[in-house]
Amino acid sequence: MIVVKLGGSLSRSDDLLNCLNVLEKTYHGGSLIIVPGGGAFAEQVREAQQHWHFDDKTAHHMAILAMQQMALMIKSLKTDFAIANTIDEFQDLSGFKKIVIWSPNIAELDSAGIVASWNITSDSLSAWLANKISASELVLIKSCVIDPQLSLQQLADLDIV
Repeated sequence: MIVVKLGGSLSRSDDLLNCLNVLEKTYHGGSLIIVPGGGAFAEQVREAQQHWHFDDKTAHHMAILAMQQMALMIKSLKTDFAIANTIDEFQDLSGFKKIVIWSPNIAELDSAGIVASWNITSDSLSAWLANKISASELVLIKSCVIDPQLSLQQLADLDIV
């Protein structure tokens, strides 16, 4: 199984559909889980928190809902893809040979001890998921050019991952 995290910023251009088309062509037999970033939906959460000053746990849950909104949007663009909310649902769908979009379940993340913080991003959730399901690979697709010489720590310091 391969986990591909699609950066939320891809939703601001045709790059999202182009990426989905490539993924569909490459992985048409399944074995792929797409983790959507929150995109503009998550940005709205950030703005609302800055304005209303609500707590990070609430913001975290709202950001997870942003990922769920992106999952629904991707599903509407690619109707042959499936949506799974929990890890158990991935196993249920594995026999259908479909590309699966992860729409993370807040209760499952909370029970796994995922910290409710802006430090927990869709990138880090995709890494958590890849580890949890023993994925063979984790691919992060971003809407920026990345210097391959940079370490993961340098990419994190630059807020790329």
